[in-house]
Amino acid sequence: MSVPPAGRHESMRARIQRALDGQTRAGPPGGWLNGDEGAALLDREPGRTRTPAAVLLGLIDHPAPDVTTVLLTQRTAHLRDHAGQVAFPGGRVEPEDKGPVDTALREAEEEVGLPPDRVEILGFLPPYDTVTGFRIQPVVGWVRPPEGFRPQPFEVADVFEVPLGFVLDPANHQRRRGMRNGRERTFYVLPYENRYIWGATAGMLVNFARLVGAA
Repeated sequence: MSVPPAGRHESMRARIQRALDGQTRAGPPGGWLNGDEGAALLDREPGRTRTPAAVLLGLIDHPAPDVTTVLLTQRTAHLRDHAGQVAFPGGRVEPEDKGPVDTALREAEEEVGLPPDRVEILGFLPPYDTVTGFRIQPVVGWVRPPEGFRPQPFEVADVFEVPLGFVLDPANHQRRRGMRNGRERTFYVLPYENRYIWGATAGMLVNFARLVGAA
């Protein structure tokens, strides 16, 4: 007997919730990514502190058609940090934010016009340190799709969605090598259609896929 679309969605949501609850109790699974060796070197610099930030790893529930997607943005080319890259909605923690959930929801509303009341918080991934000096708290949310997204033109060049099934498939997690500040580093890339998802965003997606895949 086939499972109706709502049942399949509820099953995926429950699987993700179980994975997040499990890592909260037991810690992240083996092979967890946290930046790269450059991030570790940066942490050893005397007097260097990391800038706290939070992002929304938004899982958009589309009961019809039967698919769950991941919400992503393409940053504009003129920004000071991570210009032109694919990113989750998010940013620096501001003094008025009460915690990472406040930051992630505020930034999602500012950047893509996502109302906070359409997001149900499922949990958190462990913080992710970047070579550029940020300590990012990923906030995982189950999103009821709004009528449409409204990208903030200064920061966001485009808003798009990637099927969750694509993200969870290890075959789409490609390792690449490159040079940064004279040092060779390895990083993950998730090529999707004409998009090039890499860096911290790819690292957090790989972490999420490993966590959910182990649930």
